[in-house]
Amino acid sequence: MITKKHKELAQQMMEFARKNGCSDNRISVGAGTETTFEYRDEQLEKLQQVSENKFSIDIFVDGRYGTYSSNRMDKKELEKFIQNAIESTRYLAQDECRTLPNSDLYYKGTDAPDDCFDKTIDNLQPDEKLQLAKANVEEVYKTDPHIISISAGYSDSSNFNYLIDSNGFEGEKAQTYFGLSASVSLKGDGDARPESWWYDASLFWNNLQKNGIGKKALERALRKLGQEKIKSGKYSMVVDNLNVWNLLSPIISALNGNSLSQKNSFLIDKIGKKITADKLMLIDEPHLPQAMGSRWYDNEGVATQKRVVIENGILRTYYIDTYNANKMKVKPTISGASILTFNQGSKDLDGLIGDLKKGILVTGFNGGNSNSSTGDFSFGIEGFLIENGKLVKPVSEMNITGNMLSLWERLAAIGNDARITSSWRTPSLVFEDVAFSGL
Repeated sequence: MITKKHKELAQQMMEFARKNGCSDNRISVGAGTETTFEYRDEQLEKLQQVSENKFSIDIFVDGRYGTYSSNRMDKKELEKFIQNAIESTRYLAQDECRTLPNSDLYYKGTDAPDDCFDKTIDNLQPDEKLQLAKANVEEVYKTDPHIISISAGYSDSSNFNYLIDSNGFEGEKAQTYFGLSASVSLKGDGDARPESWWYDASLFWNNLQKNGIGKKALERALRKLGQEKIKSGKYSMVVDNLNVWNLLSPIISALNGNSLSQKNSFLIDKIGKKITADKLMLIDEPHLPQAMGSRWYDNEGVATQKRVVIENGILRTYYIDTYNANKMKVKPTISGASILTFNQGSKDLDGLIGDLKKGILVTGFNGGNSNSSTGDFSFGIEGFLIENGKLVKPVSEMNITGNMLSLWERLAAIGNDARITSSWRTPSLVFEDVAFSGL
C-alpha cells in the first residue's frame, strides 16, 4: 500500500525536479500485488504472484515534454534518475501543447480512497484461491465425451496509487479485483474444435460468483457443436451482452481526443447531431459506488462527473484530455470513459430472441476490422440462427459488413441484462437489417 514514506518521497522528488529545471512535473507512485492460479484438466498449470512498486514522472522543461518510469524507490537513485530524465527531455522537440491541466479542473474532494478496496484480500490463503480454480474444472471434467480440455483460472489484485503535480493536485486511489474464469474446448465433427468460456469478476470477494463458471463455459461450448455457414442475406442481429463492446468500442474510440485531433475519427463535428437510433441513451457515471471503473479523477487529476454521451441518439460530448484540447484549441472534458451505462429495456436475452421471426444471435466476433476514419467495418462472427423466436442452428464462418453510423441507427431493441463485471455495462442489443455473408 501507499505509505507516508511513499508520499514524502514523491513530494521530495517533485521539488527536486523543479529545482533542477522543470517548469512543471507530475509524479505517480504506485504499489500493488497480483496473484494468478491456472488449473488445466487435472494439473496446476500456473502459479504466479507479483508485487511491485512503480515511480513515474512527467517532465515539462523548456517547452518540451517527456515521461519516465522506474521501479526504484531510493531517494538518491531517483534524484540521479530525474536528472538524467531532464537532460534527455531537452533533446526532444518543443511542443507548446504539452501542459498540465488548469487547476480549476482538478478534483478537490476528500472522499475515502477505499470505496473500491476489499480488505478481505489480505486474509485469503493460497489454498483457498487454488481450490476455486480446481473446483470449477472438476465440476465438468470428464462429464461429456466431447471434452478435449478444460481450464480455469483465479486471479486477484490490489493496487494503490498516489498522484501529485506541481500545479497543486494531490490524489490517492486504492482498488482490489477478484476474477474467476473457465474455458472449454471440444471435439466436434471432423477437424472442428468448438470452444467457449465464461467468467465472473468483482471488486469485492463476497460478490464473486465462486461456482458454476466451468458448467456455464461447457454449456456455451456444447451449443456450438455442428456449426455451419448459412445463406447470405440481411437478418435482424441480436448481440449478447458479452460481445456488445465489440460494436461500442469503435464509437468510443472515435470520441477520443487523439482520434479527433489527428482527423482519424468518423465522429468529427458530430456534437449535437444524431449518430444512433433515438432509443439510445449512453451515460458515463463515474461515481457509482463500489463499481468497476468508479473514480473521482482521471490520470491527469481532472475531476470526473456524470456525462450524457448520447442522448436519444444525439451525441453530446467528446473525451478530450488537456494535450488534445490545446492542439484543437477547445475546452478539455476528460481523458476517457469511466463507467458507461445504457438505458435498459424490459426484456432479457431470451425475450429479445423470442420477439424475432428470423435473425442471428451473435455470441462471438472472430477477427475483422473497423475503419476509424469512415466507420466502415467487417467482422467475422459466430452464433445461432433464430427462427420463430427459437435458436435452431449454430452458425460460424460468417461475416457482417456495414458502417458503424448506419448500424447504430438501426438499433431496434435494448435488453435489461447489462453485466456489471466491466466498466462498460453493456446489455444485449438488437439491430435490424444487418448484412451477413455466408453461403
